[in-house]
Amino acid sequence: MDTIFNTKATIHSSKIAISAILAVAIWALIAPDVVFAQGAISAVEVVSTRLDMLWVIICAMLIFGMQLGFLCFTLGCIREKNTTVVALKNVGDWVVVTIVYFLFGFAINFGLSDSSFIGKGFFLGNGLDEPREIMYFVFQLAFAGTSATIVSGAMAERTSFKAYLAFMICMGCFIYPMFSYWVWGNGLVYSNQPWLQQLGFRDFAGASVVHNIGGWSSLVGAWIVGPRIGRYKSDGTLCNLERTNSPYWLCVGTFILWVGWWGFNGGSFLEWNEQVPGVILNTNIAGAVGGIFAFSHCCLFQRNEDIYAKSIGGILGGLVAITACADVVSPVSATVIGLLAGIIHNLSYDLVLKKLRLDDVVAAVPVHGFCGAWGLLCVALFGKPESLPAGSMLEQLLSQVIGIVVCFAWSVGTSLLCFFLIKSSVGIRVPAMHEIRGLKVSELDSDEDAE
Repeated sequence: MDTIFNTKATIHSSKIAISAILAVAIWALIAPDVVFAQGAISAVEVVSTRLDMLWVIICAMLIFGMQLGFLCFTLGCIREKNTTVVALKNVGDWVVVTIVYFLFGFAINFGLSDSSFIGKGFFLGNGLDEPREIMYFVFQLAFAGTSATIVSGAMAERTSFKAYLAFMICMGCFIYPMFSYWVWGNGLVYSNQPWLQQLGFRDFAGASVVHNIGGWSSLVGAWIVGPRIGRYKSDGTLCNLERTNSPYWLCVGTFILWVGWWGFNGGSFLEWNEQVPGVILNTNIAGAVGGIFAFSHCCLFQRNEDIYAKSIGGILGGLVAITACADVVSPVSATVIGLLAGIIHNLSYDLVLKKLRLDDVVAAVPVHGFCGAWGLLCVALFGKPESLPAGSMLEQLLSQVIGIVVCFAWSVGTSLLCFFLIKSSVGIRVPAMHEIRGLKVSELDSDEDAE
């Protein structure tokens, strides 16, 4: 008994110590403002503001961590001979997007503007001074990097390194920021009036802005660069290229992405509020249900073909779909959204790889394109009536369809233009000899023979 009491006393003392440490830490954050605020801002408001900023930065870190998730996921889909170069491309796209989004993209995305189509402030980082503005930039940079890196996996194992980085410049400069302005352009400067948002189009955390842009750009990229050597027979029959990397990388990548999605959706309020736990719950439910129904659908209706990839892809498809509407649907609705996302993923997976014969290595188009579009429709189909900016369900559905079509047209059109320019200038595909032997870091600067 003495041992039990001593243990309880130790636990109680530990709790007191932890509480004291937290109190000191919070006071250290707010003390300067509390002392010098001269009564303009109460201590409670200061604490609330600081904690909101801390939450958003933590979420940005989780989203940034999704870069590692995408890397691991891609490694599970490719052959060992290309591992090093594919990993380097994932690092390269974050480096490039960080620079160009800071210099140009963020200004187009969120700058003060009298236009409904493009922002005009913050170029070259000018005016990016206030803590809230910097916090917002960091969070949105993580989104931009996520959208860009989706393309990397779809075009893996045969794309020229220089061509890929050139397309990342296009993504970070205008493909992603321009459409993002049309949807979220008043996120930082409230007086801006982005035109799609004015029509009532609603995208909570980026099913269109992040995922559709990345997914439809991947569709164009996979088509322009062509399939990997040996992926299709002369009659168009799909051939399985053995994934010599251990498939457990797929699971590792999925778990990292899943955790990142909690920050992706949970941080999109740009504050910690009473809705955050519900959004994270909906996110988790949709991903889990998407995975189990993708698995079941593949077993029952698709003869277990690619069941491993489809099960994992169903999880990601559910997570992408709920991204559009996690804040306006109930957990039951999130279940239905995830269920149908898993089935939509499987059907579009076969459509892209077998019917369209696009060698999308990581199934980016089914996950981020088709499931993202489904999630956007769910805003109207399952959203709470009081949360629909367009008015009725039918009016909201029309607004969502317009947004989906505009996003598809913009991302496909601009990606086609960029890829054709890149192909005609520096080439887009590595020489066949390099592809067959395996891509090497030592040959990254010798792509003069790129096709």
